Amino acid sequence: MKKLYGMLLIVFCIFCAITIGTNIYLKNRKVEEDNTYRVELNRVEKNIERYGKDDADRYDFITGIVSGRTAEELINTDSEYKIIKIGDLFYRIDYVKGIKVKDIRPFINLIILLCFIFVCGFIIIIGIHILKPFNKFSELPYELSKGNLVVPVKENKNRYFGRFLWGMDLLREKLEDDRKKELELVKEKKMVLLSLSHDIKTPLSAIKLYSKALSKNLYSDETKKQMIAVNIDSKVSEIEKFVADIVNASNEDFLEFDVNNSEIYVRDVLSYIDEYYSEKMELSQIDFTISEYKNSLICGDKERLIEVIQNIIENAIKYGDGGYIRIDCDKIDNEYHINISNSGCELKREELVHVFDSFFRGTNSGKQSGSGLGLYICRKLVHMMEGEIFADINDGVMYLSVILKIA
Repeated sequence: MKKLYGMLLIVFCIFCAITIGTNIYLKNRKVEEDNTYRVELNRVEKNIERYGKDDADRYDFITGIVSGRTAEELINTDSEYKIIKIGDLFYRIDYVKGIKVKDIRPFINLIILLCFIFVCGFIIIIGIHILKPFNKFSELPYELSKGNLVVPVKENKNRYFGRFLWGMDLLREKLEDDRKKELELVKEKKMVLLSLSHDIKTPLSAIKLYSKALSKNLYSDETKKQMIAVNIDSKVSEIEKFVADIVNASNEDFLEFDVNNSEIYVRDVLSYIDEYYSEKMELSQIDFTISEYKNSLICGDKERLIEVIQNIIENAIKYGDGGYIRIDCDKIDNEYHINISNSGCELKREELVHVFDSFFRGTNSGKQSGSGLGLYICRKLVHMMEGEIFADINDGVMYLSVILKIA
């Protein structure tokens, strides 16, 4: 919108220049010859002869009437004039030839004003109905490309972009469904690997017992016993190493993120959150508050920090009671704390230690859909921004604190 205001300012300056230039031109331009002024000169002369005076404002071409004792004192080089003598006095009658310019200027200025109003109105309509809605969702493709699929596209009845937004929301839902399916497959694969590694450990223990029995000469043939013992022990070690590799592979992170750390202002992040959620919370009748805070320059990734806060708020909407969601900020030493709290938390306190684990879903999830990765992703992103995130529950209120370094 700043560019729109700049455009309006430029248009205003252009029309001011046109208005000033036109008025100067009309004031100084040569008017076309018209003999009508002669009639008015004769009428003025007769009126002065008859009444001894006359008024120039009554005429279209007469611009002034001046009297004097001598003709020399009435000489004027700035305009057309005629000097007449009536009685003992001389009269100079100033006039113009052709159209009287001062009568056209208001009309021309009115046309310029109407054109200015029309152009400004057209620019404002484009700004309100096209540019402003476009700015609201211009970041949507970028967010989708980063994998931020949590936040739905706002419904918009704009006739220019309504269908486009509808299509983008369908695309977002499709991508989100595909990611959920992918995560489910990864989860199943992980569970299979963990189950397989656990199942293999049981026969491995038995094999180890046999190898120990052989090594203790519980069999009669010594050569054979020693050979079998060595082979079994060797194979067991290989299998154990293989199982360890499976376990390690199953525990590796399967989600990768790009984080570009820099210096960002807290106000830029929270202003975006406030603008995005204020209308949604009002429609959902949730008391959404961002307390007064001191703006500060912190270290992190603006887009990723917004994604973290969005994930936390979406969880608060999904698992809270819809009473309130509150964001408080505090600057402590060299750290900046962003605290998000919501009412109606039913998560058991003993489950709190697992809220940041992958695929963990608490007993309060009920029939709510989800993958159990929201807070896991939040922690991973915060750690990549060299920060920390904590969770706590007190009297049915869920508290999540995002802590980042001050730049």
